[in-house]
Amino acid sequence: MGGDVRGAIVVTGASTGIGEACALHLEGLGYRVFAGVRSAAAGEALVRKSGGRLTPIQLDVTSASDIAAATDLVARECGGVGLAGLLNNAGITVNGPLEFLPLDDWRRQLEINVIGQVAVTQAFLPLLRAGKGRIVNIGSVSGRLAMLFGGPYSASKFAMEAITDSLRMELKPWGIEVIIVEPGAIATPIWDKAFAAAGDLIGDAPATAAEMYGPAMESMLRAAKKSAHEAVPAQDVARVVEHAFTASKPRTRYHVGRDAWKQIILTYLPARLRDRLILAYLKGLKTL
Repeated sequence: MGGDVRGAIVVTGASTGIGEACALHLEGLGYRVFAGVRSAAAGEALVRKSGGRLTPIQLDVTSASDIAAATDLVARECGGVGLAGLLNNAGITVNGPLEFLPLDDWRRQLEINVIGQVAVTQAFLPLLRAGKGRIVNIGSVSGRLAMLFGGPYSASKFAMEAITDSLRMELKPWGIEVIIVEPGAIATPIWDKAFAAAGDLIGDAPATAAEMYGPAMESMLRAAKKSAHEAVPAQDVARVVEHAFTASKPRTRYHVGRDAWKQIILTYLPARLRDRLILAYLKGLKTL
């Protein structure tokens, strides 16, 4: 398709993984995509993979100046038409035992995964109103089921569930749909980063921390690696995001990935039974 046939969509965290897959997929559908990246090099790499309707924008979701500059640029480029959509995807994962995890790591997790998403949403809402657009948030099944050592990441994704629900009701008078996509294990670079960080945390932890939590953390690392082997491509998320943006009656929540439904089902069990099942599973993970 040529031109801005289907309108413009802003995608945050588009340098790699789910964000990159979604940005390229939406562009292929005929959208004008403004892809938020953290560096010029990442933007240039993304443009090389694109078909010509993708514009990289410098967008660190924790930077007020980046958000303001990105909003101004998109407003100029879109004129009075506004936005067809905003995909809030930027995020990181912080894991570790709550007892020893530095508070600065907690702040970084919540600042990027929660406050940054709200800041970007606030900035682009006038353009979304003008374009009668939609907001799609990338959550996680970890926003429905918290695992041991995953407290910070799960807290951020639980928060996005609440924000999505509140915003959906608040924006109903303007007909703006607000949707959350909850992936399970997806094949993206975040796995490598998570494994490296987990290894560093175990290695750098105080002797007492390693003694107290080391074996359980090793079991969780084995479980994460097992999930990574079973992960589905990021393109699977992109196709679900397409449905969220284009369906006449989109769902409020979408699950993606082979393991997503298994984890969602666990949330319906009594909490103590769920705890026992998860801990028994981890105890049985001796090797991959």
